[in-house]
Amino acid sequence: MNPIGPRACYDESKRCAETLFFDYYRQHKLEIRVIRIFDTYGPRMHPNDGRVVSNFIVQALKGQPITLFGTGSQTRSFCYVDDLVTGMIAMMDQDALVGPVNLGNPGEFTILELATMVKELTGSKSEIVFLPLPQDDPVRRCPDITLAKEKLHWEPTIALRDGLKRTIDYFRSHLGVLPG
Repeated sequence: MNPIGPRACYDESKRCAETLFFDYYRQHKLEIRVIRIFDTYGPRMHPNDGRVVSNFIVQALKGQPITLFGTGSQTRSFCYVDDLVTGMIAMMDQDALVGPVNLGNPGEFTILELATMVKELTGSKSEIVFLPLPQDDPVRRCPDITLAKEKLHWEPTIALRDGLKRTIDYFRSHLGVLPG
């Protein structure tokens, strides 16, 4: 990680928060649970939150170009919000594990695969365009959920395609975003 790059505030704030939680845990014997959340998506996302799933859905529904950064070959692992909440509850409902525990879907997809799937599921005629890759953009993000499986008996159950359908339906019905 680049501690002074454009993503530094985001990256370092997560590490700082974990450090503070564990310091309080050690010094004050506070009960804590630490999870690491990976690329969560689903209904009720803000259409302009800047995350790739909401960006692609809004662009596709509006008939705008779907903008990918780089070649689209970088991978992400998308976890549907219902799966994440189930994992969070499992973490809170036990006392044996403090964490950190990764919660996310280990199924990896390229950003281009995501764009193509969103385009297909929305029925959009949007063009997929490629823009320069931002500095320090991760090439791969995929959680190792071994600990969550072993200790929490948790793993995601909602496939990306199914979660995207639900999210697209939400954007269509609740935000008035229609093909354009």
